[in-house]
Amino acid sequence: MSLRRRFGNFLVAAACTFVSLSASAHAILVDSTPKPNGTLNAGHVQLVFKYNSKIDQHRSRLTLVKPDQSETVLTIAADSKSNELDASTDLAPGTYTVRWQALALDGHITRGDVPFTVVAKP
Repeated sequence: MSLRRRFGNFLVAAACTFVSLSASAHAILVDSTPKPNGTLNAGHVQLVFKYNSKIDQHRSRLTLVKPDQSETVLTIAADSKSNELDASTDLAPGTYTVRWQALALDGHITRGDVPFTVVAKP
């Protein structure tokens, strides 16, 4: 095989590896508390959003949309794991949404919404 052909094969393999690593580094939500369309009991609740990769917690955000459509940016817990956004808050019964925005270490931002319902404690 010629040197030019080997170099070409190397470049193709390197490009494929780079694209694969870049795509896998985006912060994709893999689990959450609350679950999408799930239910929580009223009171003090822990919110946990787990991602498939490490995230920049200082530039990521959790915003709570309340039943009256007002919004509150939640404080991310300082002891969150490197692939999580954790927060806690007091919630009364109603329908809520957490809008999350995660900045992966590759510099890409992903966003999403997790709607859920809070019910009175039994």
